Amino acid sequence: MTQDLARIRAFVQVFDSGGFSAAARQHGRSKALLSKYVTDLEDYLGVRLMNRTTRKLSLTEAGEGYYREASALLQQLDDLDATITDQTAEPRGLLRVSAPRNFGEDSLAPAIFEYLRKFPKVTLDLRLEDRYVDLVDEGIDVALRISTLADSSLIARKISDMHVIVGGAPSLLEAHGTPKHPEDLRHMPCIIDVNLQGQSNWRFVDEGKTISVPVNGPLRVNSPLAARKAAVLGLGFVVLPSYLAEPAVASGELVPVLADFLPTGQTLQAVYPHRRHLAGKVRALIDHLVEWFQTHPIH
Repeated sequence: MTQDLARIRAFVQVFDSGGFSAAARQHGRSKALLSKYVTDLEDYLGVRLMNRTTRKLSLTEAGEGYYREASALLQQLDDLDATITDQTAEPRGLLRVSAPRNFGEDSLAPAIFEYLRKFPKVTLDLRLEDRYVDLVDEGIDVALRISTLADSSLIARKISDMHVIVGGAPSLLEAHGTPKHPEDLRHMPCIIDVNLQGQSNWRFVDEGKTISVPVNGPLRVNSPLAARKAAVLGLGFVVLPSYLAEPAVASGELVPVLADFLPTGQTLQAVYPHRRHLAGKVRALIDHLVEWFQTHPIH
């Protein structure tokens, strides 16, 4: 069995590296040994897996199918090995984390920095940006998102409850009145944060049913902080996460409206690619964040 796995791994490594010489350099094996392993594998299967020339290496039709299955098998075995090791070893290595910029700079940063203090063998690549990040394509281990999980190829764990606030400046309310029902916003200026789920279709709850209200206004922007500044200047009503809205509400620069119609159940989630075995450094971060926000609630 060990010899079979060595042959399979050699085949995958050679193709991934683009050739026998490159694979030998990357994995510390001789080119002759890798060539023997691949040839032995082809002899055992009774089919040619690779087309070899002096300039190019390509997979045969049989090789393509075998490569897909073999790569998946080896990844599962490597994940399993890592899981067993992670149960006894201290979290270590590079950890790539994505989070919304303003949340990351304000509420998340202290929690992340404490995690690094607890696990000094982890190196963190923290990416703060207000855009949708494709975890798989961009190699992200875990993303912090304020939303409901939409992508079925991902799995998520709740970190903390979140709340949103709809508000407007006192001057805006004086000029346009105070909305009594979400439908009133159809005819009032609104500031649209394009990062917000639904963008210009704001969601509310009316008598237990979710309703969507199309809104419009003088500004579309991809920054909640900029949206807040525009709202404080009286340019329109705005939807903001509570941690961003509260300072302006406390100072009187924004007045909350439609509080009885705001949806509940929005959460801060740790989202990660669907893997059978979760890396210990990721599991440790998620556990840490859950514990942190229990004692440091998001306002």
